[in-house]
Amino acid sequence: MREFKRTDRVADQLQKELAVLIQREVKDPRLGMVTVSGVEVSRDLGYADVHVTLLGENTPEQIKENLKVLKQAAGFLRSQIAKRIKLRHVPELRFHYDESVVRGQRLSALIQDAVASDRSRPGDESRDESVDPGAGQAGNDDTASDEPGSDSRRD
Repeated sequence: MREFKRTDRVADQLQKELAVLIQREVKDPRLGMVTVSGVEVSRDLGYADVHVTLLGENTPEQIKENLKVLKQAAGFLRSQIAKRIKLRHVPELRFHYDESVVRGQRLSALIQDAVASDRSRPGDESRDESVDPGAGQAGNDDTASDEPGSDSRRD
């Protein structure tokens, strides 16, 4: 069985090429800082769903405008990809906004706020000692004889 599917390899190459092309070749001033976060290619290589994120403020209007620009540039990008990658049929590009980065930042901020509020709570010192200082040290001789090839038994 193959380690990687062809669609995965094509998607990986498309992601690399699109990232460079969008940054260097698309000259539309309405287009902000776009990052290609992932590409999914259909099994028949007919379509490629390109997931993008935007750097900076992401208002719904800005997202919509950037996706519109990318959709208009899809034909140009597809022709450039055809010149750079050897494929019989270059997939049709469909652009989607990827919210995972924004969602991850929001969750990270919530976790940091929760940790900060727990630390600021007075009279609860038992939470600070959650790690056992003796656990996980390498001085335990019982595990040495369980490893294969170790010569802990002496005849």
